[in-house]
Amino acid sequence: MEIGTSNGTERERGLEPVTARAVSGGQFRYYDFVMAAFVTILLLSNVIGAGKRAVIDLPWIGAWPFGAGILFFPVSYVIGDVLTEVYGYARARRCIWAGFGAMLFMVFMSAVVVALPPDKGWTGQAAYESVFGQVPRIVLASICAFWVGEFANSFVLAWMKIWTRGRMLWTRTIGSTIVGQAFDSLIFYPLAFYGAPDWPVEAMLMVMISQFLLKVSWEVLLTPLTYLVVGWLKRREGVDVYDEGTDFSPFRTRV
Repeated sequence: MEIGTSNGTERERGLEPVTARAVSGGQFRYYDFVMAAFVTILLLSNVIGAGKRAVIDLPWIGAWPFGAGILFFPVSYVIGDVLTEVYGYARARRCIWAGFGAMLFMVFMSAVVVALPPDKGWTGQAAYESVFGQVPRIVLASICAFWVGEFANSFVLAWMKIWTRGRMLWTRTIGSTIVGQAFDSLIFYPLAFYGAPDWPVEAMLMVMISQFLLKVSWEVLLTPLTYLVVGWLKRREGVDVYDEGTDFSPFRTRV
């Protein structure tokens, strides 16, 4: 595929299709803001939503329990899609590593602050431990699942963009999310809960499948928003990045 002649829609919109290498040293106006949004949503979904079980009353089904983090954690995949689609795999990789480092520091800071002896007059230690106390096994599972899932999501989207010649964005966002969330679920639930008390294999598999389906469905529902954000950013940045010749190794941080 020759960049610049593969997809007439970019030309019609005033965009310039380029390879990722051609803009490796370039500066983008909104990249830093998208990275900040990615890391913020990732951390908040793990701190605020991870520990709470919520319930919703569905028609014809009844009460359906779910982890509250599912409301916002999939948004990190949406932003990951935006990063790869607009800025290319290398810059998305940089954001994933930034999120990975931020999660490690969050875990370290939580452990230190929870372990500090409370003042005699302070009565909130139990509540603080309940909210910010981390189960090491679950933390390890969450970090591993995030790392593999996000890189799989970004790689698949970048590869599909070349394969589809930049057309049919919805196939890339949904297809990459299916792969990324599949890796995320297959890694997280067995690592976090296999063999744990009150987590028989049948229950673990049921939760794993239901959470996977809910996350992918959330991505599908957010597809119109993804289109709007991607279109807006591409117009503002003035380019459309294709990852031809990109080194897809996850163990790099250079763009």
